[in-house]
Amino acid sequence: MSLLVTKAKEQIVNAVNSAAQKAISEGALPEAELSAFTVEVPANREHGDYAVNAAMSWARVFRKAPRQIAEILTANFDFEGSYIERCEIAGPGFINFFLSDSYYADILADIAALGADYGKSDYGKGKKVLVEFVSANPTGPMHIGNARGGALGDALAAILSAAGFYTEREFYINDAGNQINKFGLSLDLRYSQLYRDGIEMPEDSYHGEDIINHAKAFAEKYGDSFMDKDEQTRRKALVEFALPLNIQGLHDDLLKYRIEYDTWFRESTLHNNGEASRIISLLKESGHTYELEGALWFKATDFGCDKDFVLVRANGVPTYVVPDIAYHYNKLEVRKFDKAIDVLGADHHGYVPRLKAALTALGVDADRLDVVLMQMVRLVRGGEVIKASKRSGKAITLVTLLDEVPIDAARFFFNLREPNSHFDFDLDLAVSESNSNPVYYVQYAYARICSIIRNLEAEGVKMRECTPDELCALNTADERELIIHLGALTDEIVLSAKSYDPARITHYAVELATKFHKFYSSCRVKGDDEALMQARLNLCANTAAVIKNVLSLLKIDAPEKM
Repeated sequence: MSLLVTKAKEQIVNAVNSAAQKAISEGALPEAELSAFTVEVPANREHGDYAVNAAMSWARVFRKAPRQIAEILTANFDFEGSYIERCEIAGPGFINFFLSDSYYADILADIAALGADYGKSDYGKGKKVLVEFVSANPTGPMHIGNARGGALGDALAAILSAAGFYTEREFYINDAGNQINKFGLSLDLRYSQLYRDGIEMPEDSYHGEDIINHAKAFAEKYGDSFMDKDEQTRRKALVEFALPLNIQGLHDDLLKYRIEYDTWFRESTLHNNGEASRIISLLKESGHTYELEGALWFKATDFGCDKDFVLVRANGVPTYVVPDIAYHYNKLEVRKFDKAIDVLGADHHGYVPRLKAALTALGVDADRLDVVLMQMVRLVRGGEVIKASKRSGKAITLVTLLDEVPIDAARFFFNLREPNSHFDFDLDLAVSESNSNPVYYVQYAYARICSIIRNLEAEGVKMRECTPDELCALNTADERELIIHLGALTDEIVLSAKSYDPARITHYAVELATKFHKFYSSCRVKGDDEALMQARLNLCANTAAVIKNVLSLLKIDAPEKM
């Protein structure tokens, strides 16, 4: 675990607070409670590595001008045993801190020592987190929204794991309820059309090519033997034939997308083991239900929702929300996950408060459920939005997307924006081999470093381990900018885990590639100064290691040649 950036910031905060306490004890500043202040990177690195606004923050409590407070603080600083080399007062009272060469050398030493583990931390303290994502309807192929959800959920799970959480991935199979009834109806009608004329498909049935193919495959195996069976028997047989094929298809397609789940959880489990029925009983016992016109309602308005909702219809059939409540109760109370994270489409925004209300009524801390709402994706080609009809069966699926776009590009592109932002997926850009393509740009930086090391080895220059003093020679502005960015990875992963936003990691990767290309343009690696050449070779190798670590979080390849 490397947290040198955090350590340096903490040393600055401690130095400022200690200087203030010393000044107070010596009477240079009046007694006062010290409030928090910010430690940030100056816009211009020539002004220091970090700047603090403590003097401005404390002007009111100390009843002095910020500049005067800053002067008193600097007179009382003790930087012994820290990375802080010196400080300067700027403007009205900012204090700029400059870190020592050893700080930068230690970052590179950390990367070399930790290798594939660089960037990981114990921030999560091993807390159990279950990330549920995609959970596509098993009655048909996965659409483009599932493609975004897959890349997002899988990257989020990897980031949480790197940040020190115990993380599992889960797919929830909706193999019960209305969609399965509609699936059975659609299969039955397509099967019947093979043997009888005049059978129409209702508007709200499934019209996809996959339904036709399943019906034909069923007919090839059983012929017309089910045509003389009753409707219920025929539909049951068709579902039992087609549904496992669809679920296996989901599994195979997601595996192609480099997604592997720890658990495939079936909704039918909740009905078969009685957990769904038990939820109804527990909600009744909570005192937050009532009957109206034969239906059982949940008093969601007791928990801040805008309206109540039905749990059990007048015909005795539970609504879809009952197994959903049971499923989340199972996650948090039965399987004891500390946190459940759902990645859902933005159209579920009204569903979340109802689910949390029910969990609260069941005595579960609803804050243990977090939902990442994901906005729509539009596919763009030639500057034009591609329109497709899901009902006609011509929707663009995950499989058709991956037939056209490299998996690396798909996974990177879908994590380029925050989940709650709309995203235009540029198909032309995703397949282009140019610096405009962000994933190609990052992969090219990695391949370029591999080529540098390879070419120098061919000339007899082999990279060796550098001494701390040799690494301290990496002190140009572009070298320092690159090292600072390398040092920020651990913090960036933690921030990404806290915000549930893998886009922070793709942005980090692109910026890292930019800083490397800038360094390589301004600093000649091969040279007569052997020690400096080795230091720069080490910087190249450490940059490559970090790029590889970042891409591995996203399950994206790091090619050595391009």
